[in-house]
Amino acid sequence: MKEKEIYRHALDKWGAKAQICMLFEEMAELQKELCKNFRGKENRAEIAEEIADVEIMLNQMKILFDIEEDAERYKQFKLKRLEERLRS
Repeated sequence: MKEKEIYRHALDKWGAKAQICMLFEEMAELQKELCKNFRGKENRAEIAEEIADVEIMLNQMKILFDIEEDAERYKQFKLKRLEERLRS
C-alpha cells in the first residue's frame, strides 16, 4: 500500500473523530518527551518516534480535510516569511 492509501484506510477504519483524538494524543506525547528533554533527559529516540507519530497523524488530517495543497502553500509562505525575518 502507498503512503496516502494507508492514511485513507486508517481514516476509513477508525473514523475522523477517532483520528482527530489520536492526533491530540500524539501531540501530547511529543510535548511530554520535549519537556523531559528540557529537564535534562537524553531521549532523542523518543522525540524522533513521537515526531514521526505526529507527522503521520498530520498527514491524515490533510487528507481528511482535503487541504494538502493549501497546507503546502501556507508552509511555503511561512518559510519564506521566516527566512525574511532571519535576514533582518
